[in-house]
Amino acid sequence: MLKATRVSKGFAGKSVLTDLTLVCATGQTTVLLGQSGCGKSTLLRLFMGLLWPDSGAIEIAGTLVTETNARSLRRDIGYVTQDGGLFPHLTVRDNILLAARYFKVEPAAQCQIQPLFAMTKLSPELLGRFPCELSGGQRQRVSLIRALILDPSIVLLDEPMGALDPMIHRELQEDLKIIFSTLRKTVVLVTHDVSEAAFLGEKIIMLNQGAIVQEGSFADLSQKSKEPFVVAFLAAQRSVAWPNEQATVPAKKAVEHGARHDH
Repeated sequence: MLKATRVSKGFAGKSVLTDLTLVCATGQTTVLLGQSGCGKSTLLRLFMGLLWPDSGAIEIAGTLVTETNARSLRRDIGYVTQDGGLFPHLTVRDNILLAARYFKVEPAAQCQIQPLFAMTKLSPELLGRFPCELSGGQRQRVSLIRALILDPSIVLLDEPMGALDPMIHRELQEDLKIIFSTLRKTVVLVTHDVSEAAFLGEKIIMLNQGAIVQEGSFADLSQKSKEPFVVAFLAAQRSVAWPNEQATVPAKKAVEHGARHDH
């Protein structure tokens, strides 16, 4: 569904992505994992057609993304940012329907509000409120509804839970997993949180300094990796990152052994 072929991108003479090639399969949840500044968010913006690669190509469902067709292709992409990106002067309803009005499909979108509110566990009573009257978790759920309201094939999420407190963070993670499984969209999620990647990702792509270090399942990264950066990155979060303590004891031992070996 999403493909980057030998993509490079830089800003002010500094390289952010270097000759990067990856594929995000249809109906799969792919997680882009790595440190801040490794190019994760830049790659999402390239998929959205908000940025253009310096070299290489971006394809959506086999179609090359160009300046001519980017706007029409964006119609089939939902996008959720870290802070939700809600407009403070618009009500929840108006925020949700913003894209629907732009694409002139508001009547159809109106019919999707109730089922999406039920799916995201929000009360319809919130429709008349403004973003400042919502909690952080509610704002992110409204942002997700806005991303889903046009029933896109692709949903891109840029660290959507990074600013939430731990309990709300975990609750939203669990709800997102159910939503992704139910809707079977092509999902690309950016995070630096190993536990989040393990919990939500069917495929994890680890980036470092604009390049792919390793990709595969969480088990591939945690139990089979021989890449020093992967071992060190997982070890740095091992005290809080393991989503299933019993199931990942072998993985923890492998990472700790690898970290000792590296030093």
